[in-house]
Amino acid sequence: MTTSTATAPGFALFETPLGVCGIAWNANGITGLQLPEASAEATRTRLRRRWPGAHESEPPADVQRAIDRVLALLGGAAIDLSDVALDLDEVPEFHRKVYAVARTIPPGRTLTYGDIARRLGVPQEAREVGQALGRNPVAIIVPCHRVLAANGRMGGFSANGGVATKRRMLEIEGALDSGPLFEFARR
Repeated sequence: MTTSTATAPGFALFETPLGVCGIAWNANGITGLQLPEASAEATRTRLRRRWPGAHESEPPADVQRAIDRVLALLGGAAIDLSDVALDLDEVPEFHRKVYAVARTIPPGRTLTYGDIARRLGVPQEAREVGQALGRNPVAIIVPCHRVLAANGRMGGFSANGGVATKRRMLEIEGALDSGPLFEFARR
């Protein structure tokens, strides 16, 4: 993301197959991706509450490209979003480490909370991994929906719609059509 295209914090709403999502950004990158609330106005209200300094505006080119890629992913394309510029400076360090591992999970694949904890060298902290993912400010770009509970169970999902939303996202990506949900973890 270039500072010339996005100097002031902003946010925008955009329609997806899941409903109206929102995205927030600043000069350093995307700071938030809000999954749909019960209505577009509820999504807008949540964005304003979570990013009070951001103003609703047209997304700069870099942010629009990220939106287009999110839409392609939610349209069923196997799009890798791991290169989308994020600004997670306000996020605790452990959470950033969890998010970095989650961003390595390709579309259509999953890991468990325990898998991520082991990859971070803290195998006893699967619960803390789950808590970090439950506070993920950039859902979809940090694909917390691709992280499951032990034995491939869905576990929780803090977005509106809960586990049904998580299941729908995994269905779109083909994770439910191609064998065990945690197949990626075995590789």
